[in-house]
Amino acid sequence: MSRLDNILKLGNSRLHQISEPIRENELSEAHMVAIEMNKLIIDFRREYGAGRAISAPQIAYKKRLICMHNEGMHVFINPELYDESDEMMELWDDCMSFPELLVKVRRHKSCKMKYRDLNWEEKHIELKDDLSELFQHEVDHLEGILATQRAIDDKAFMWRSERKV
Repeated sequence: MSRLDNILKLGNSRLHQISEPIRENELSEAHMVAIEMNKLIIDFRREYGAGRAISAPQIAYKKRLICMHNEGMHVFINPELYDESDEMMELWDDCMSFPELLVKVRRHKSCKMKYRDLNWEEKHIELKDDLSELFQHEVDHLEGILATQRAIDDKAFMWRSERKV
């Protein structure tokens, strides 16, 4: 059994549940879960050549936790997006919960995010372009929303193998 089998797939009703906030006394557990999530990102990249981040609900951990792997592990606890731009962008979104499917979605070109780190310090970051898109996707997971629900129309689906790069 591959570690990737731990990722819930499209059709699993648990992906549509809203995640609960992490409390400060749950930091140790959240850190352990984030380490596993980071390993999943690395394995997913090895298998599919894609994958930058994963949200805890995708592994059935119903807490507000996102892990990103970009030259190391980055953890975002209880993230909240705000100050979304009016300017939008369209893109083919992919997801570890449906790795062979791409979905054309519309996302805010920029936004800001408030979150806590593993030291329980509150942080604020400005997100633009691909990072804005990425965190909108991951925060959607925390709300039980999948990219398939954000498709721009009924023709906005494509198999990864059909994409002409």
